[in-house]
Amino acid sequence: MCTPQVVVVMGVAGTGKTTIGPLLAARLGVPYAEGDDFHPKANIDKMSAGIPLEDADRWPWLDAIGHWAHGRDGLGGVVSSSALKRSYRDRLRAVAPGIVFVHLTGDRGLIEDRMFHRQGHFMPTALLDSQFATLQPLESDEPGVAVDVSGSPEEIADRAVKALDAFSETSE
Repeated sequence: MCTPQVVVVMGVAGTGKTTIGPLLAARLGVPYAEGDDFHPKANIDKMSAGIPLEDADRWPWLDAIGHWAHGRDGLGGVVSSSALKRSYRDRLRAVAPGIVFVHLTGDRGLIEDRMFHRQGHFMPTALLDSQFATLQPLESDEPGVAVDVSGSPEEIADRAVKALDAFSETSE
């Protein structure tokens, strides 16, 4: 039996990290942590005001997520984090070297529509352009998979499990 993975569900706002993360965790039989819960209040206030975060704002947040992931090493877990830049993913891997990324990807129109219809989230659709401008997709040397976000949450989670299984088989 393989060691449970610690998975970071990543992608721009509106791809469904908060929806897919818990579904994926349930399918993998591991706990889920909401990445937004690791943000300091100042970051949430900034994003709520429509102000994009700067890298200096993100470092403590990424370190906190990394420490959670490191604590789950060998136990498995799923945590969400936009992890839009390679440098952010490198920062996470510096703290938790064994993590694997699930990059939720999709058509900008679909993502914007989903953002427009969700309730109770601090990230306004106005910041979606800055998210796409910042996004650096996973590179071939990064541990992870890309998963399309079209379809139902259950279909997306199923695709993520299959992609992770295939990734695990090829990386052994």
